[in-house]
Amino acid sequence: MSSKSGTPKKNLMLFSGRAHPELAEEVAKHLNVTVVPQTAHNFANGEIFVRFNESVRGTDAFVIQSHPAPINEWVMEQLIMVDALKRASAKRITVIMPFYPYARQDKKHKGREPISARLIADLFKTAGADRIMTVDLHTAQIQGFFDGPVDHLLAQNVLAAHINKTYQDENITVVSPDSGRVRLAEKWAAQLGDRPIAFIHKTRDPDKPNQAVANRVVGKVRGQLCVLIDDMIDTGGTIVKATEALLDEGASDVVIASTHGILSDPATERLSNCKAREVIVTNTLPIPEEKRFPGLTVLSIAPLLAQAIQQVFEDGSVTSLFDGNA
Repeated sequence: MSSKSGTPKKNLMLFSGRAHPELAEEVAKHLNVTVVPQTAHNFANGEIFVRFNESVRGTDAFVIQSHPAPINEWVMEQLIMVDALKRASAKRITVIMPFYPYARQDKKHKGREPISARLIADLFKTAGADRIMTVDLHTAQIQGFFDGPVDHLLAQNVLAAHINKTYQDENITVVSPDSGRVRLAEKWAAQLGDRPIAFIHKTRDPDKPNQAVANRVVGKVRGQLCVLIDDMIDTGGTIVKATEALLDEGASDVVIASTHGILSDPATERLSNCKAREVIVTNTLPIPEEKRFPGLTVLSIAPLLAQAIQQVFEDGSVTSLFDGNA
């Protein structure tokens, strides 16, 4: 007899970086597991050290890390965690990035520019990642940058459920902040009960980041509650200008719904002073108290992440979580 049979067993282990431990703990609670204890610290010169305090051999490892500022530090920490798991003989390593870093750099606008979103995918593949799980990519094509499975989760269900519950009796128009997200607006409109859509025609100078000019509103918004959707709010300039354009066109009110609340300065000041009735984001990124303001609603993405992790662990269908539309 040249071989020996054994009983295959799977062991799910959840690992968390230091950027947003509250999200990891919430995901762990939904999965009925605990986050694996680890030793992590920075040396005086900024180098990061990570060591896991339990054996990970043969495990199905899920490494969750959010990427707020300073984004490069948290990317590096997650890469080091993946490398440690690979060298400790984890069977499969799934990298969970609720907010994909450098997602806005997904193509070249001019010559001699990087495609940094592809670089991030290459770095994690080289480090040892077998799979990537993320939420609402800036553009869906980023899935093709990683040479392996990518679970692209959609926060639309989480955000839309809140809007349906809060504003179901209002006359809603779904508004895309630019012409590139009209298809997404159509999906939102269908989910909110076949609502009309509109979009903001805007221009952007590639030499001036975080600046956009809202030109005009395309679609009927007068007298409507406009649900203004986007994947991220960074400094808030684009979304606030879009809000002003809608109100100038006669919209009765504006509700802003976005997945990733980056909220770089001066976003909190801009959003708190704009005339939107409510700003809704998820906790894919940590939002500390100093960035919060009246009118801001933060919804948890943890149940969705936990469901997706469970499906991957059990070799189930992640697409089934979105009615086959993911």
